[in-house]
Amino acid sequence: MSIVLTLNAGSSSLKFGVYRAAAEPELIARGQVDSIGPQAVLDIEGRKERIGEADHAGAVQAILSALEPVLDGGAVTAVGHRVVHGGAEFSAPLRLDDGSIAALQALVPLAPLHQPHNLAAVHAARAAFPDAVQFACFDTAFHHGHPFVNDTFALPRRFYEAGVRRYGFHGLSYDYITSVLARDFPDLHKGRVVIAHLGNGASMCAVHAGRSLGSTMGFSALDGLPMGTRCGQLDPGVLLYLMGQGMGVDEITNLLYRESGLKGLSGISHDMRTLLESRDPRAAEALDYYVFRTRRELGAMAAVLGGIDAMVFTGGIGENAAPIRARILEDTEFLGLSVDPRRNARNARNIAQGPKPVLVIPTDEERVIARAASRWLTRHQL
Repeated sequence: MSIVLTLNAGSSSLKFGVYRAAAEPELIARGQVDSIGPQAVLDIEGRKERIGEADHAGAVQAILSALEPVLDGGAVTAVGHRVVHGGAEFSAPLRLDDGSIAALQALVPLAPLHQPHNLAAVHAARAAFPDAVQFACFDTAFHHGHPFVNDTFALPRRFYEAGVRRYGFHGLSYDYITSVLARDFPDLHKGRVVIAHLGNGASMCAVHAGRSLGSTMGFSALDGLPMGTRCGQLDPGVLLYLMGQGMGVDEITNLLYRESGLKGLSGISHDMRTLLESRDPRAAEALDYYVFRTRRELGAMAAVLGGIDAMVFTGGIGENAAPIRARILEDTEFLGLSVDPRRNARNARNIAQGPKPVLVIPTDEERVIARAASRWLTRHQL
């Protein structure tokens, strides 16, 4: 029995899934290691265990030990990794070796909040599973093939050729959502759909017939919508001003990636649940801004598509925050979009009140990774 292990690494967490390799991989178990550092906690299917001090390598070892009874003698033959940035070169899942890992290491400046942790998990998995095939699946890959006007900035052409361009992110999530549309809503899949991936990181994607035509994220995972701790769209003149005031690269990086967004605006928290429950006027103002910017980008994505046939909400906020969904789609009947309050309150699959579907679909990035690894194993009969 061939087993695929998927790893989705963040700065302080490591999500994992275990699958039997098949045309449609069969989930065996999933979980995560939280609070990587001095007090790491392993969670498998809701069963939590403190594992003490652990880095990413220690987290992988803890996962391996915990999974031995689950594997029941089956061997992990492939490990698939979510890697945020594939640059201009990598547009499909990639088998990892020393050369390709070095190429991904060179992309760390393009995704400093994510890429180092993704690669830390790769190194840990190679050590833990030396005989397994290692794969990278890229958040940027779904957006390859954008029209030039969506990829470029109005800078001298040499910068575009050097890789300064709009890449787009959350591609594994968009890949999964479009696969669900193709399976369950084939007519919608052929049409014009705006997908809103709203979580601690957030973006929107304009999709036509399963293909990305535009995204709110650009060169980095900072652009577009405001997020938990990231700023979203920002006039570059602000950065010039801050540098003129003496702020250095590291200080500005920390500001934009870790101290801005909902956390910075509210001064309270990056957590949408906390802000929705708060009576502090700063929380209300942060939510007002979040909704305003999301509505603005929805209009932009609809314009990219030349109209809209459906909208999909996904991600932690998109799947669970009914008040935010309702506010985003308030007075959007001109797009044919509206929300049924009762369906919305119970997180129904279709929360629309009007003629065009508004779907709530949980995303599954790990399954996309498992599918890619399973296809490779099938081709090579492993």
